[in-house]
Amino acid sequence: MIFNSIEFVIFFVILFALYYFAFKGKTKAQNILLLVASYVFYAWADWRILPLLIISTLVFYGLGIAIFNAKSSKRKSLLSTIGVVFGIAVLGYFKYTNFFISSFKDLFDSIGLQTNLHSFKIIFPIGISFYTFRLLSYVIDINRGKYEPTRDIVAFSTYVAFFPCILSGPIDRPNMLIPQLQNKRTFDHSLAVDGMRQILWGLFKKIVIADNCAIIADEIFTNYGDYSGSTLAVGAIFYSFQMYADFSGYTDMAIGVGKLLGFRLTKNFNYPLFAQNIADFWRRWHISLTSWLTDYVFMPLNVRWRDWGKWGMIPAFLYPSFL
Repeated sequence: MIFNSIEFVIFFVILFALYYFAFKGKTKAQNILLLVASYVFYAWADWRILPLLIISTLVFYGLGIAIFNAKSSKRKSLLSTIGVVFGIAVLGYFKYTNFFISSFKDLFDSIGLQTNLHSFKIIFPIGISFYTFRLLSYVIDINRGKYEPTRDIVAFSTYVAFFPCILSGPIDRPNMLIPQLQNKRTFDHSLAVDGMRQILWGLFKKIVIADNCAIIADEIFTNYGDYSGSTLAVGAIFYSFQMYADFSGYTDMAIGVGKLLGFRLTKNFNYPLFAQNIADFWRRWHISLTSWLTDYVFMPLNVRWRDWGKWGMIPAFLYPSFL
């Protein structure tokens, strides 16, 4: 189910009516409704991917409380490491197993070695990267003492599966979205108007810009042997605009839908095509992911690099206190 579809319009109209009329002022009931709607939205592509999301949510909910209640920093670090390893293992298995099998098979075939390697029939869970990053940031922040775990399992589950963001982001931090889920929400006219404006802008990016650029880019690269180098360069330019308009357009629609439901989500793009250099581009492109990687990967590695000298990268990755 995508935002620019009739199915989503019907889905959201029903949700909106129940959310603000049937459950007006009832935070718990609104959260339950959002959780059920998020699971329906996620399972729409394939219901078989839903159990993994639910299991991951329950595991990290329990880990968050266990880390907070741990009596020693060593135990906190151990539990955090278990959470990180579990999250990365699940993400790696479902997202990259077939990729590596196919790559090794092609490599061996290219040098004349016959292998019995074959890919598995693994169902690819859409959005797994986005909700895994949310879960990882949750346990890491608890271990760092930046956030106390919530005992409200409905609010936590809704934070993980929040349907506007689960497929393509943005990646909201727990201290930003969970408190909003726990607060009373009523219809905010100005926020709703702003949300509708952002949804329309996102639709324009997706339908008018991205889809039309895709027609040209697909034609050029499908028949690349028939075109000159300059034409291929033009195709690359159109593809760049297509990729940006598609991704940022979807994010704009997600943020706009969130505003209609009373939530303020993380800004994800800041005119990256107007960046002055590569560094500036990455600060403007997929901002929530860039900041996530900076806070949970690059900065801890940098600290360990200073502590351990030239061998710092290895201990930073393996040593539990990098969390």
